[in-house]
Amino acid sequence: MSERTLALAHQFEDLGQQHEAGSLGMWVFLVTEIMFFGGLFAAYTIYRALYLQAFEVGSHHLDVRFGALNTAVLITSSLTMALAVHAAQTGNRRQLITCLILTMLLGALFIAIKLIFEWGYDYREHLVPGINFVFEGKVTPHVELFFLFYFFMTGMHALHMLIGLGIMTYLVLQARRGRFTPEYYSPVEVSGLYWHFVDIVWIFLFPLLYLIGGRY
Repeated sequence: MSERTLALAHQFEDLGQQHEAGSLGMWVFLVTEIMFFGGLFAAYTIYRALYLQAFEVGSHHLDVRFGALNTAVLITSSLTMALAVHAAQTGNRRQLITCLILTMLLGALFIAIKLIFEWGYDYREHLVPGINFVFEGKVTPHVELFFLFYFFMTGMHALHMLIGLGIMTYLVLQARRGRFTPEYYSPVEVSGLYWHFVDIVWIFLFPLLYLIGGRY
């Protein structure tokens, strides 16, 4: 049985139809993700408008250098993911595996920076709502609200990054087995759409959370 036959699911007439169905399914899924994060962004925007001073104070306790570094890391990971898709389309298995691994390493670096340096610092400075939040000032309750949004929004983003790392691991294993060809690369392409979406979410999170009212 040929690789082409193995790649074709029984419910599709050909690989072209299967590719279109996979792409459509991923775009529908991403629409639901947009609605989910859109709700978070809308709630954040409303409360930021109500308590702008407190949100500015909270924002200035974040280290913009780490936020900017993570932004650069994710933009680079989008490049390596795009190169992985191109490698799959052209049948370059070695480049495909290399680019997928690089994408994984960059994603892991993002999570490490966020977990060890940013969240670790926030915990030591007693800025974690509901656990050890200690802040002196007249806008204290609303500063805690800012950090509640910060941890929930960045936490949900990090969860999506972890899911993406799992997907990349699966793709690497399948690529090593030679499952992807110029005729069949749909899993790499739709996974790339997911990865790019997660990166785009961070592009919005960075200025909303780190750059409120400029920096001191």
